[in-house]
Amino acid sequence: MTTTPRNQYDSRLRDALGAVDSSTRLRAALAAGTRPDPGLLEALVERCAVEPDFFVRDMLTWALTRLPRELTVPALVAELQSGSGQARAQALHTLSKIGDVGAWPALTAAVLRDPDDEVARSAWRAAVVLAPEAERPWLAEELTSQLGRGDGEMWRSLSRALVALGEVVEPVLADARVSPDPTVSAHARATSRMLADPDGTDDPVLEEAKRVVALGPERVAALDPHGAGQHADR
Repeated sequence: MTTTPRNQYDSRLRDALGAVDSSTRLRAALAAGTRPDPGLLEALVERCAVEPDFFVRDMLTWALTRLPRELTVPALVAELQSGSGQARAQALHTLSKIGDVGAWPALTAAVLRDPDDEVARSAWRAAVVLAPEAERPWLAEELTSQLGRGDGEMWRSLSRALVALGEVVEPVLADARVSPDPTVSAHARATSRMLADPDGTDDPVLEEAKRVVALGPERVAALDPHGAGQHADR
């Protein structure tokens, strides 16, 4: 019985990671994780930046988590400087899966406020996982600064990150609830309701986001000065 030399096997795997057929790429990523080899680190990270298929990207992340974190974490942190939004978002997602708090210093305010919505959402999720206890109040302040950003899905992603931080967010949410910006205050109120009932069956954040879109911020402000008239239009 003959065996394929390691360098030949890796070469074939690299080629398969870039195949036209997504099922071939998926099998290649699975093989890379099943038989982890640090020599494939660069190829896996590079593929994450351009892979269009969600399931393949997820398998690439799994393959990266199988490699030694002392090699993987620095490579992923370096990707946060990439000009590709997908590269940054996928690096953050993978860092959250690895869970190495040594990556925390890379999650700067600039990363958490990335103008690319998908990158920002990935950063929020990663930050909640990686933040040391002493840094969680700062993180709560930083995440709260993004209240009112984007559409309903962005609102929900941010609210979930804030709720995951727990009681440390309550003081900053209290301030945000009386913000002069009606979009911020609406999002803060909805997040507070989610924090009070994290297992609730309704979705107060999405409902509040839809309300702001339907009425417009000016109308919300007129109906709900500092939240006083909440739901008056219903």
